[in-house]
Amino acid sequence: MPTHSLSPLLVALIAPILLGSVADSIAAGDSPIWDLEGLEKAPEFRWLDDQSPIRSLLYQSEPYQGHPTEVFAFYASPATIDRKHEGEAGEKYPGVVLIHGGGGTAFAEWVQLWAKRGYAAIAMDLSGHRPPAPEFDEKGDLKLPDRGNDRDARIPLENAGPDQGHEEKFQSIGGDVSDDWPRFAVASAIRAHSLLRSFPEVDPDRTAVTGISWGGYTTCLVASVDSRFKAAVPVYGCGFLFEGESVQKKSIDALEPDLRSEWIRRYDPSSHLAKCQVPILFVNGSHDIHYPLDSYEKCFQLVPAEKQMRIEFRMRHGHFPGWAPKEIGIFIDAHCRGGKPLPHPGEPKIDDDGNVRVKVEHPFPLKEATLYYTTETGLRSDREWQKVPARIEADSVVAPAPPAEANTWYLSVTDERDAMVSTEVQFSPPLK
Repeated sequence: MPTHSLSPLLVALIAPILLGSVADSIAAGDSPIWDLEGLEKAPEFRWLDDQSPIRSLLYQSEPYQGHPTEVFAFYASPATIDRKHEGEAGEKYPGVVLIHGGGGTAFAEWVQLWAKRGYAAIAMDLSGHRPPAPEFDEKGDLKLPDRGNDRDARIPLENAGPDQGHEEKFQSIGGDVSDDWPRFAVASAIRAHSLLRSFPEVDPDRTAVTGISWGGYTTCLVASVDSRFKAAVPVYGCGFLFEGESVQKKSIDALEPDLRSEWIRRYDPSSHLAKCQVPILFVNGSHDIHYPLDSYEKCFQLVPAEKQMRIEFRMRHGHFPGWAPKEIGIFIDAHCRGGKPLPHPGEPKIDDDGNVRVKVEHPFPLKEATLYYTTETGLRSDREWQKVPARIEADSVVAPAPPAEANTWYLSVTDERDAMVSTEVQFSPPLK
């Protein structure tokens, strides 16, 4: 694997050039927010640990407030976690970029999970910190719990970019764009992708991205900007954060009107998802308070690429529940390893008998289906829902139509792999 180091002399030489090009590229309102041509080049990087099963590195990212930056990342592949794979002639692994959520960091456990699945995986820290070095048992497996979960143990980087607080996410808008966390986070994730693709053991034509919460938000932006990915899975995260019941709306509404409009235009995924050409699986919970179902469905509708949805009833919000669903791996495997796809339900329709009928494409037999609906109002995260078993008929699932007063409903289908997907969420009145 090639090693590139970011020397102090190089930093001094390139910083003014990078800062100037960034300022020039965004000075005009219609100019691209991200310099994709530059981001698609592998960044300079240096190893901090190139021997452990889960390795550590720093790579060059966007300038921040007048100085160049480095981002910390963990990296692992089947060869690093199991030496019997090391040196296998011509071995090329698919790759995956892992984007943490708010309060998170690069998680060694997440990287190990994907390396054991057969992927070369990179997970970066987007808060200007470095988590503690992983500890391994005598078999070379990561000792759990992952020490990166301890926020107090994370070390600030000398050449750090912005932290991941609300001030950096929202209040930095206007003026110097280098301190806008959303811009920095997207650029850093795309640079991690470019770095991953440059490693000789990685097949650059088989890469995916997934992120959790704010990482899901970032995944929506990354997949809209970087079309080199073959699959994307945003977990929880979506756009339309400036409306409805989003917990971020208050922070966006607190901005001056012109800055509010600028933030939405630049950094809300709703302004970018219509350009997404990457196959995408949206994963969320029915009661998520951070990314409500109406905002989620509106984002889903914007995407022109192949898309699916997985709404888990009362799914917990967090990193561990966010990377747990098996459907994430199945979806990415289908696009990066030739795996069998998830079931694919069509549009729910009311038949002549007054039932909801959904046609489903399924490579494996279906074993159950359920209709979920609510007639309650108030905060979506507080509403009580009803569950109604649906029956499976050949290539369709059928359920009694929800009552006329139901304002939100969807069906889920599960195949014999226990892989569950959902229809689009239906609303009455329809979303605008």
